[in-house]
Parts: sequence; structure tokens; C-alpha cells
Amino acid sequence: MSTAAPSIPLPQVKNARIGIIVATWNSEFTYALRDGAIAVLREQGFSDESYDVYYVPGAVELTFAASHLIESSQYDAIIVFGCVIRGDTPHFDYVCQSVTQGVTQLNADCDTPVIFGLLTVENEAQAYERIGGPHGHKGREAAEAAIHMIDFARSV
Repeated sequence: MSTAAPSIPLPQVKNARIGIIVATWNSEFTYALRDGAIAVLREQGFSDESYDVYYVPGAVELTFAASHLIESSQYDAIIVFGCVIRGDTPHFDYVCQSVTQGVTQLNADCDTPVIFGLLTVENEAQAYERIGGPHGHKGREAAEAAIHMIDFARSV
């Protein structure tokens, strides 16, 4: 018996704008996430003018930037991309918790969906597995989630 979730067809959304925020820390991974998301948007007929990409230094800054994009009222969805690799200190836990709580709070308080595209991995090998390896491409999945959430928000 398969435990995989059933595939939901990607809805067609028109006249949507998406803000993509990318942390430059661990850019080898975050830029791959960005590129995967943009590939999906283009495959779904989004023009280059229908999304904007912004850069912040690290993962903790993602929620600040997302909050500002939400306040601008320009976007139907926001995607945040970061990559935190566990080290020898508790810094990993603080950063992951901060971003998770920040994105959760934005989703609870705001009308614009914020898609969580933060890789939280033990090592670089796990990060590579999530940008096109056996765990899929999390950048592509984030763009698909954004499209689904735009469709959902417009349907209620």
C-alpha cells in the first residue's frame, strides 16, 4: 500500500503575481530552489513580469521581507527560500524555529499565502537530495503550492 499523497492537478490561475524571496546564505541550494520555482511558473504560463525575485542575507530575514511584500498588496502569494544546514551549535535550531514561527504567523494573520521553502537539513548531501534528488525538487513543489494556494484563496 502506498503512503504517498494523491497528486492534485495543478489549477490554471490567471493574472496572478508571486513574490519570491531568496536567502543568499547557502546560495548553491537557495538559487536552485529559486530556479526550480521559476521553471514551474514558466511551464504554467506565467510571464517573467508576473513574479519578482528579492534577495535577503539569510533565512531569519525571510519573514521580514515576506511581511513587507504582503504589506505592499502586490502579490497573490509569497514564496520564501532558504537553506539551514545543521552545525555544531544550537544556532540551527534557533534559525529554523524563527523562520517556521514567522511564516506560520504570517499565514495565520494575513490574506496572502506564504509558502515555506526552507530546507532544514543535517548536511549538504540532504540539501542536494531536495533540489532534484530522491526527495524531489522543493523549489518546484513550492511554486506548485503557491499556485494551489492562489486558487484556494480565490475560491473562498
